[in-house]
Amino acid sequence: MVIFADRSAAGRELAQVLGANSYPDAVVFGIPRGGVVVAAEVARALGAPLAAVVVRKLGAPSNTEFAIGAIASGITVVNPDAVRHAAVTAEQLAFIEDLERVELNRRVAVFASDEIDLRGRTAIVVDDGVATGATATAACQELKHRDAGRVVLAVPVAPADWRPPHDAIDEYVCAHPERGFWAVGQYYEDFTQTTDAEVVELLSYNPRAGQE
Repeated sequence: MVIFADRSAAGRELAQVLGANSYPDAVVFGIPRGGVVVAAEVARALGAPLAAVVVRKLGAPSNTEFAIGAIASGITVVNPDAVRHAAVTAEQLAFIEDLERVELNRRVAVFASDEIDLRGRTAIVVDDGVATGATATAACQELKHRDAGRVVLAVPVAPADWRPPHDAIDEYVCAHPERGFWAVGQYYEDFTQTTDAEVVELLSYNPRAGQE
């Protein structure tokens, strides 16, 4: 079932759900790549700074789309049930993580900035949707690690029965909790892959400088 025309449309709807005055001290963090497109619309609506929080999914060897965990700069999240289900050995898991850290480090160099002081501030983590929740959880834990005062996870769509871990996320906002969920892309008319260049351009947005 298609709900959103594209990621920008999803971001505008998510911004309405969040409310324009709910988070006056917020910094909006998109998860590259597609999550940054959604986050840009949220940041514009809230008049908040936009940044990236870089995360890489750890995919099972037999099906790389099936997440058995995720990593951020200082965080590793592993789902033991998913590891058992996919029959992934400790050696395979270590190899997958080493491989994904190469791409993680590249993306951090391109997208991420540690200049924003999050102490006492609200970090709103935005992605284009939640499937297993591994990448979103890793992103939120990364910002907790950076001393964010409060972490809000906000997504346009997710499985109706998914709930975030309380130790990583203070508030969870989902515009469309869906039953019969099998992939984020099924809810988008246009789910074209976002490029590095598009993400870099979006991250240049700065509401305090009056840029659009």
